[in-house]
Amino acid sequence: MRLILGIDGGGTGCRAALADADGQILARAEGGPANIASDPDAALGNILAVAKNALAQAVGSAAATAELPRLRVVMGLAGANVTASVARLRAGLPFTALRVESDAMIALKGALRDGDGIVAAVGTGSVFARQLGGSITIIGGHGLVLGDEGSGAWLGRALLAASLRAVDGLFPMTPLLQSILDELGGAEGVIAFGLTARPVDFADFARRIVGSDDPTAETLMTQADADITASIAVLQPEPAVPVVFLGGLGLNIAPRFANRWNIRPALGSGLDGALWLARHEERPA
Repeated sequence: MRLILGIDGGGTGCRAALADADGQILARAEGGPANIASDPDAALGNILAVAKNALAQAVGSAAATAELPRLRVVMGLAGANVTASVARLRAGLPFTALRVESDAMIALKGALRDGDGIVAAVGTGSVFARQLGGSITIIGGHGLVLGDEGSGAWLGRALLAASLRAVDGLFPMTPLLQSILDELGGAEGVIAFGLTARPVDFADFARRIVGSDDPTAETLMTQADADITASIAVLQPEPAVPVVFLGGLGLNIAPRFANRWNIRPALGSGLDGALWLARHEERPA
């Protein structure tokens, strides 16, 4: 029996689902982050770990090693929009039938299947995609250094930057900013944190912003709303298509946009999208 494996890997974690040719789920596994651009070595290790874990659950540990190369695999990964990162990943994987897509692609397919619509995936990072008449357009997803506007990592980094500007007298000091300074040990602690922080580390601070009535939080959320709105507006055709919000942050902020677009729930997850692609493609690329 030919087994298919779907993997959804992002900046926060990696999830795998093993299924038969009919899509019946046989096993699931979860592991660490899998951004193949920002941390390729850790991503490779985490991808292999969840693949082996899921397969061992279904066929046993002894048979898993031999069966691993025979899997039909579709994975959607953060950083897969960088060709060199995909090539490096492929070199370390044992799969002979492998299709590597961006996490945005599998999120789109999981949310919409073949239907028209826009997906706003806002979690640690941010990426936006539209499916219209079978044509797919993806924007954003450029990483925290150069993009990911409106994301959890972007909000967290902006919060820490605002705390430093407040210390310098360039930004009003607010209770939220003071709490960040107290927690991290003042300006020097904030700077030290930022020197080694990963996007997921910055994103941990976003939960203090969403829903807060602190003036700084409200300012940052206003900017995030504007950035997310601009990305969706670029993709929105006439007549408009439904918008699906995904990601830990996206699901929380979706109600903020209900008066602008027709917001609909996703048909499934990114992992569902990876399995859907695996089942509907005769031969993964």
